[in-house]
Amino acid sequence: MRGLLCSPLPMLLLLLQPWESQLQFAGPRCRTGPLDLVFVIDSSRSVRPFEFETMRQFLVGLLRGLDVGPNATRVGVIQYSSQVQSVFRLGAFSRREDMERAIRALVPLAQGTMTGLAIQYAMNVAFSVAEGARPPEARVPRIAVIVTDGRPQDRVAEVAAQARARGIEIYAVGVQRADVGSLRAMASPPLDEHVFLVESFDLIQEFGLQFQGRLCGKDLCVEGGHGCQHQCVSAPGTFHCACNPGYQLAADNKSCLAIDLCAEGTHGCEHHCISSPGSYSCRCRAGFVLQRDQRSCRAIDHCSFGNHSCQHECVSTFRGPRCHCREGHDLLPDGRSCQARDLCNGVDHGCEFQCVSEGLSYRCLCPEGQQLQADGKSCNRCREGHVDLVLLVDGSKSVRPQNFELVKRFVNQIVDFLDVSPEGTRVGLVQFSSRVRTEFPLGRYGTAAEVKQAVLAVEYMERGTMTGLALRHMVEHSFSEAQGARPRALNVPRVGLVFTDGRSQDDISVWAARAKEEGIVMYAVGVGKAVEEELRQIASEPAELHVSYSPDFGSMTHLLENLRGSICPGKHLSGISIFNTSFHHLNNFAQEAVV
Repeated sequence: MRGLLCSPLPMLLLLLQPWESQLQFAGPRCRTGPLDLVFVIDSSRSVRPFEFETMRQFLVGLLRGLDVGPNATRVGVIQYSSQVQSVFRLGAFSRREDMERAIRALVPLAQGTMTGLAIQYAMNVAFSVAEGARPPEARVPRIAVIVTDGRPQDRVAEVAAQARARGIEIYAVGVQRADVGSLRAMASPPLDEHVFLVESFDLIQEFGLQFQGRLCGKDLCVEGGHGCQHQCVSAPGTFHCACNPGYQLAADNKSCLAIDLCAEGTHGCEHHCISSPGSYSCRCRAGFVLQRDQRSCRAIDHCSFGNHSCQHECVSTFRGPRCHCREGHDLLPDGRSCQARDLCNGVDHGCEFQCVSEGLSYRCLCPEGQQLQADGKSCNRCREGHVDLVLLVDGSKSVRPQNFELVKRFVNQIVDFLDVSPEGTRVGLVQFSSRVRTEFPLGRYGTAAEVKQAVLAVEYMERGTMTGLALRHMVEHSFSEAQGARPRALNVPRVGLVFTDGRSQDDISVWAARAKEEGIVMYAVGVGKAVEEELRQIASEPAELHVSYSPDFGSMTHLLENLRGSICPGKHLSGISIFNTSFHHLNNFAQEAVV
């Protein structure tokens, strides 16, 4: 027989008692004092009839060693398999004979092994006041003894932890085929005092003999291990913790907490109340000092000390003096000096290309060859950058119709910045869901107005998300000369732009790699629940310049604000550089939106 020792708590008294017919106590019955004790008995089909009979007789023998009574030990028994059955509740019997009669009439359930369900029942029902348990304020120990011969078919760790948190001390007794890991997950700490493993039902009586004479009549406070922070008060077979004056017992019934006079709300402290055992004091927040009444606080005027050295103005804060500059000036790094502000360093000037500061004002400039528009901020449209651009738009069910309209609007705002023409930028649009549909190929429309009108006419597909299938369609068809792409000999950059709001339902790796092998520069724009790993797999390197993200469809249109300063580069930049620059800003803005 193998066994792990139990702690000196009343529960283990049961385990020390004589076997009904073979073992007899050589002396008076052990008196444990008040105790609420529930046996949780495994009666699953794996417990053979003669084994169940052995366990039944063992329970009867244990009962004869207990001081049973309404004001002493109350005993309840439940059995379980795939269901839980109360044999008798804690308040049902006050006489040992009645308990023995109920145990002898017990019929095994002979089904599965739902130990977690049994613990849940014991915690919520068997140990309730309605079932005969004494209320928590009575401080009567609540002890559950779980006897099982197999592995639970449900989870036990979480529900056992909840039971222990409610003050139920759990002993786990495993017989023969029991799983040690499950026993340890159920039992109270320390485990070597609450977990027992017996090799067979025939030896279960020896298990009780291990502890005979160890617990009865001992002063548990003297024995140690009680865990009381301040004082241990011993009672026959049990104990409870008490606290020193100025402290109260915590929820664990062992630790002591200082009585918080501040919590009573009568201290009168203006800022902070600091509690100490049986007393309190007032304190002020940083930057304040306590007044003579020792309750109210007054702000410290750091500027009145005359040592701030501020060039313009001194402002007193709770951290000390802080210098402030007059309007139109900025504070220098020394924290004291002021300098006239360069308004172009702000974020609100709105200049599309360049801002030039002029005292307390500024003006906007455009690149050579472009003119400032009537708003005084934007420049005329870029006339350079020949690109074959194919947009793959996610039309899956998760996008939803109203968001699909926002995507179309976003596509048209991109078109507004392009020089759409047969010789300039050609635009094609593909929508994908569970299938792929070319809305219009590269060679169909020759003006931005035609492209935008075609985009608005696109109908939402609303099905799955087959991004891999869409990438294959783009590589095999969208950039073919038959679809309007210019011959490779002309070296016109080929750019693919993928909009998606979620995880692909098929593999994207093969055709994402194939697209880049074919020389297509890939951009990935994710919205909402888009997966970063997939976006990076779709996009060209470096990912920081080719992956963009927006937390929702509504904020996606704001990404276009960062395109205005880079969509029209100087004449030395190629069309592909235009997209690199533009989507670099797009990516930065998306990252800022997430933060």
